Amino acid sequence: MFLLVFVALHLALNLAAVVSADLYRQACEFMDTNILVKIMVPVLALGFIVHILFSIFVEFKNWTGRPAEMRYAVPCKTKVSSWASKNMFVLGVIVVLFLVLHFTHFWMHMQLQSFLGKEGTDPYQLVVNTFSNPVICVLYIVWFAAIYFHISHGFWSAFQSIGLNNSKWLPRLQFLAKLYAICVFLGFTLIPVYFLCCKCCCCAGSC
Repeated sequence: MFLLVFVALHLALNLAAVVSADLYRQACEFMDTNILVKIMVPVLALGFIVHILFSIFVEFKNWTGRPAEMRYAVPCKTKVSSWASKNMFVLGVIVVLFLVLHFTHFWMHMQLQSFLGKEGTDPYQLVVNTFSNPVICVLYIVWFAAIYFHISHGFWSAFQSIGLNNSKWLPRLQFLAKLYAICVFLGFTLIPVYFLCCKCCCCAGSC
């Protein structure tokens, strides 16, 4: 749930780049100088690491908890079973791999430089340069799709883990999970598409 809140906040701040360059620079400066944010960053990193390690533990436990001849047998498929629920670990691996790519594009040139006491790259220009490459844009959209499937299941299953799994609440939570995941996917996808389209318009003499 903590990571879900972070994703929504991260999306809101990143969408500032679509509104204006100055607004995005102000948002980045706020994230870089606010003391509360500086405290929350290591907490977030720790939470993310715990999330990954626990996911590996659960996957390993599920794998070793069944006899070899039963690992691929599915005696009962429930209504809540979905493709995402069956592939959460694979989706998680994809998300992590692309997160490393994301760090090389942005974090290394911004937050890391600030941590080292150096001046980082202009954040808005960094976004423009990164998403002017159509291949990188496609890779990011693939990443956003993996995040969509991952959180479309993770959202409602998180609430199920704390006991909200009765017949009344489960359909509502699944609907909210889909709605949240769609908003996250469309919001993040808008950013590379917007800057790629701006580049195409500039190349065509329209900007």
